[in-house]
Amino acid sequence: MNLRLRPPAEPEVNLTSLIDVVLLLLIFFMVSTSFVKQSQISIRLPQAESEEIVEETPESLEIMITEQGTYLINGRELINSRPATIRNALEKLSNGNTSLPLTISADASAKHQHVVTAMDVAGRLGFTRISIATLNNPADEQP
Repeated sequence: MNLRLRPPAEPEVNLTSLIDVVLLLLIFFMVSTSFVKQSQISIRLPQAESEEIVEETPESLEIMITEQGTYLINGRELINSRPATIRNALEKLSNGNTSLPLTISADASAKHQHVVTAMDVAGRLGFTRISIATLNNPADEQP
């Protein structure tokens, strides 16, 4: 009996499932990425040729609430924290365009009532794209 030894089959790695997993991870990270708006970049603006002042409608609105309960809308401090004042400022800055995205950024020590008041005023005006800004816990991000 003449038995020949067959060479062992070379192991293969199935790349199809590996590529699927990598693409799914790529899609997941692209969807879950949050984009942070840099609000403290210092730039030097050019001088204008004419003195005509043109007010532009903002692309989004941001309500900031301080620890003391002071409201700032797009960086402008309101004279008081009454709902009527907040409503008037939102109407003026949005020019009646309630489809603008509205972000509420509150200090961690601010009272919840101030956030609820801002959400209530925005909701009554017809804003539907309201989001609340938060920061991730730095302890959770460290390995």
